Amino acid sequence: MSTRVPLAGEPDERPLAPREELERVAFLLERAQSATPRVKAFRTAAAVVGGLADDEVRRLADEGGLTGLAGIGPRTAEVVTESVRGEVSGYRAALEAQVGPLVADGHALRAALRGDLHSHTLASDGGSSIETMARTAAALGHDYLVVTDHSPRLTVANGLSPERLLAQLDEIEQVQERLDADGVPLRVLSGIEVDILDDGSLDQTDELLARLDVVVASVHSKLRMDADAMTRRMLRAVQDPHVDVLGHCTGRLLGGRAGDSPGASRGRGGRPQSEFDAERVFAACAAAGTAVEVNARPERLDPPTDLLALAADAGCLFAVDSDAHAPGQLDWQQLGCARVEHAGIDADRVVDTWDLDRLLAWTRG
Repeated sequence: MSTRVPLAGEPDERPLAPREELERVAFLLERAQSATPRVKAFRTAAAVVGGLADDEVRRLADEGGLTGLAGIGPRTAEVVTESVRGEVSGYRAALEAQVGPLVADGHALRAALRGDLHSHTLASDGGSSIETMARTAAALGHDYLVVTDHSPRLTVANGLSPERLLAQLDEIEQVQERLDADGVPLRVLSGIEVDILDDGSLDQTDELLARLDVVVASVHSKLRMDADAMTRRMLRAVQDPHVDVLGHCTGRLLGGRAGDSPGASRGRGGRPQSEFDAERVFAACAAAGTAVEVNARPERLDPPTDLLALAADAGCLFAVDSDAHAPGQLDWQQLGCARVEHAGIDADRVVDTWDLDRLLAWTRG
């Protein structure tokens, strides 16, 4: 997307160009956790239309020939045709009418956010490219977006080997060059969501971790291990000098609709939170300057309210992250913002309210 995306459930009633019309539909579907194939149909059609000259799109729409293109079906052709006529498509208008605030609160903190420290792309288990995620983040008003695809051990999420991570660093540079050339005011930062292994070590080499702008460390395996062992595991990780953020600390999954969108939990039964000595872990985070993530995914909302208060009392820093696996999910940050506001945590303790220079000084320090 190249234009600003309305925030906080604001409907967008402007007529858009065909590609932007399709992308806006996809954004709204992702935000609402719609089924992946449904979203993919609109993202695929947007890519097809984006590869054609405007005159060609208009000619095909006028002649009814859009469905002759691979990747465009009757529904997406209808959306393009209405857009070519200068109209808001009926399909998008219906979605816009359903748009509402994700949550009533959190607006002040959301307005203060400068970026998002946790996002996934096609390289691991996300649904879109780095560039698509970055352009959407810019349209949402961010100054920076950290790409944090998974590390090698998480094979179910297509975790990146050292070689693939190195290639991604080159890709980030290329994307940044295109954003700069188009005047998009956003910095794409390199990162990783690195697995915390059973003994608390990290699932990537120290050399590569040192090259990254931001390191989010998360537990993804053996979530039901003994509380003492889990505490030792987490303590070692949060004290590692490469770790900037402790991701979704309890690993819980709430029941509900999650599972239909890219990267969401599979199944609808939920998962209980891991057991560990939260006082010790948060005290270690505060001492090490490691931020505790407030994961805003609707099926996570992690840490739970009591642990969020405990981390606040311990003096921790926080990162309100979308953990987005698709562009529309970047808008989920407000769910985390509302929780932070309810906990009475000052905005300056939320590291993604910091400007880029301050953020990088912190992660490099």
